[in-house]
Amino acid sequence: MSAPRLPLSTLMHGCMRSVLQQGSWNFERMQNLGFIYQLLPGLRRLYGPTLPAEVLQRHTEYFNTHPYMASWVAGTVLRLEEKQLAGETLPMDAATFRSMVMAPYAAMGDALFWGALRPLAAVVALLLAIQGVLWAPLMLLMIYNLPHLACRCGGWLFSYRQELASAELLQRLRLPDVAIRLKELTIILLGILCALLAARGCAHQEIAPSWGLALLPVVLIFTWMARRGVSSFVLVVMTTASLLGVALVF
Repeated sequence: MSAPRLPLSTLMHGCMRSVLQQGSWNFERMQNLGFIYQLLPGLRRLYGPTLPAEVLQRHTEYFNTHPYMASWVAGTVLRLEEKQLAGETLPMDAATFRSMVMAPYAAMGDALFWGALRPLAAVVALLLAIQGVLWAPLMLLMIYNLPHLACRCGGWLFSYRQELASAELLQRLRLPDVAIRLKELTIILLGILCALLAARGCAHQEIAPSWGLALLPVVLIFTWMARRGVSSFVLVVMTTASLLGVALVF
């Protein structure tokens, strides 16, 4: 017997609750209260207003992942719980799936959203701001929040419908590679931002921007050192010293 699927309104209720995933933390089980909070509309639809003690215990175990990726876990967990209640044979139960994917999902979410998308949104907003664009703060919010909301809400619905196959989709999307490409784009845009600010500073001090070409050998040396494996700390110190030297000269 195939388990009936929950209505869209129940799934959307859980999706909206996922915004409060980090509303309650504890040292012992981390995000478990926020996780079951978004599961409650679906669980109450399955078991009634009063949940069995074993269900509450099962879904309040230790849970910790990236808050935007928690939706991908919750949707699949709810569907597995639904099928288990219907008596279907499952390749793994909901608790096993949750424990198996929360760490990889955390790594993907941290790298993509906090390590790549957030800096990219900030640099794009800064580029617009120095050009006098008034809606630069709005662009910051849009670049960051539209993908994150799409991941949060889309992940809830997709993972519920695709069940265990949702993990395979995330693997095929190669999110860590996407994060690397976004970081590379951020570095390029940051270089453009620095060049624009330097050109404006030169114009303010009545210095020809062509003097910047004199720093090209320094940039090439630093690039060569980075490729040779010189530590980031040494490069930062040398870059700071070089900038201070330039400031003293001019």
